[in-house]
Amino acid sequence: MSGKASPENHSEATAGSSTDQKSVNAGPLQPAIRVMMMPKDTNARGTIFGGMILSFIDVAGSIEAHRYASGAVVTAAMREVEFHAPVFVGDLVSFYTETVRTGRTSVTVKVSVEVERRHGAEPGIKVTEAEVVYVQVDERNRPVPIHPPIT
Repeated sequence: MSGKASPENHSEATAGSSTDQKSVNAGPLQPAIRVMMMPKDTNARGTIFGGMILSFIDVAGSIEAHRYASGAVVTAAMREVEFHAPVFVGDLVSFYTETVRTGRTSVTVKVSVEVERRHGAEPGIKVTEAEVVYVQVDERNRPVPIHPPIT
């Protein structure tokens, strides 16, 4: 997450200040990933380690970002992640994405995380959500323009 494409070095990755940024209304949230949590994913308390969820948030968001970026993208920022409910072994965790805005070289994606408890006892429990900013980079890790998606 460091390097030339970090938010400190790339003003476009900061919240809404660029005139090049465009809000995107891509419709309803899109499912990007569904994962069943396993014992290897737990922390010392026996619940799923928050870092596992953060990792999946990053992967899910990058899948959405690649709808707009034709090249490599790097994570420039992950904004305010608050966990509202624990995740347990055997839970089915769904990561939903939607594009919030696009800029000249960046894409901001909202990732929402929901869990279905084992045996379907409690469907659709909100775990967390985050906005993640991705920047398209070249082979030298320098920001490059995103071309409009082909639809």
